Amino acid sequence: MATIPPGSNRDSFGSNDNHRGKLWHYQAETQLANHSWKGNVSNAFLTELDRWGPHAVAGKAVSPAEAAAYTRRIARTHYENFPVVTWLLPRKLHRHFYNVYAFCRWADDLGDEVGDPARSLELLAWWRKELRDCFAGEPRHPVFVALRETIFEFSIPIAPFEDLISAFEQDQTVHEYETFEQLRDYCRRSADPVGRLVLYLCRQFREDNLPLSDAICTGLQLTNFWQDVARDADIGRVYLPREDRLRFGYADDDLRGRVTNDAFLELLRFEVDRARQFLTDGLPLADRMPGRLRIDIELFARGGLRVLDAIAAIGYRVWDTRPVLKKRHFLGLLLKALFRTAWHRRQRGGQVHFPD
Repeated sequence: MATIPPGSNRDSFGSNDNHRGKLWHYQAETQLANHSWKGNVSNAFLTELDRWGPHAVAGKAVSPAEAAAYTRRIARTHYENFPVVTWLLPRKLHRHFYNVYAFCRWADDLGDEVGDPARSLELLAWWRKELRDCFAGEPRHPVFVALRETIFEFSIPIAPFEDLISAFEQDQTVHEYETFEQLRDYCRRSADPVGRLVLYLCRQFREDNLPLSDAICTGLQLTNFWQDVARDADIGRVYLPREDRLRFGYADDDLRGRVTNDAFLELLRFEVDRARQFLTDGLPLADRMPGRLRIDIELFARGGLRVLDAIAAIGYRVWDTRPVLKKRHFLGLLLKALFRTAWHRRQRGGQVHFPD
């Protein structure tokens, strides 16, 4: 959950290159920036693929120090809000968040930046093999050389990493969802694993925390979908479940024509309310987190709720307007989270203490 709230954009507070980006950051998450910036990212990644792709990585030896510098560079150059994120995290966790973020960034780019679904599937299969070799004690790619230390330190299993790769693979072949359960299954693999990784890194992975974490992650993912209905349509992706569209009388022709009518407005109201329920259900997780982590988790959930409020404020007309959070909105959320943390600590008779 180590990102700014969803809804920030490159012109306000953060980049929006894709949904996992938002969640890690979370996405952030996250998320279809303007096309010129997207093209620059693609060119940069293809250059990186030449340097560290399947054919190049086999003949190179990377030291742990070089690998750590590599993942730190990826985190700081790809995600411009990491200075904010790392302020909220204990210093000793920074490099581990960089390592996990670099894994997500590479997997995401293999899925979104190659420009050929068949080639993306081949590269994602290679990335899974590199992951499994890492768990077998034979990392080669600098991301996995760095990530192995994190995996060992926090006893992270392979499942959340493989789930994320599975979701990126699904993106290559599935562009529309018939039912909400199908969409929820996608969120279980594209969003929920990020929250579980964060719980591992924060040593808060417990069975009773998982439903709350999953609720926040799925809520954020859904929020991003409803915020980006038009942008996703631009790249041929539809996340509004067909069963819901039919339920509210929003025809396929209306969807293709991007028609805003009463049926669409009621459909979006329904989807926004459902996303809000997920976020609200997960919000108690913040009270279970220590120190600054409580602020971080609360920022995610309340940031998502704020975006949903913004969608409602424009009358659910997301075909015409994409609601975003400006920097001032984020700062307001941060101040409120800080105040609530201080109040929470005083109610318990303790001092406000943020771990190093």
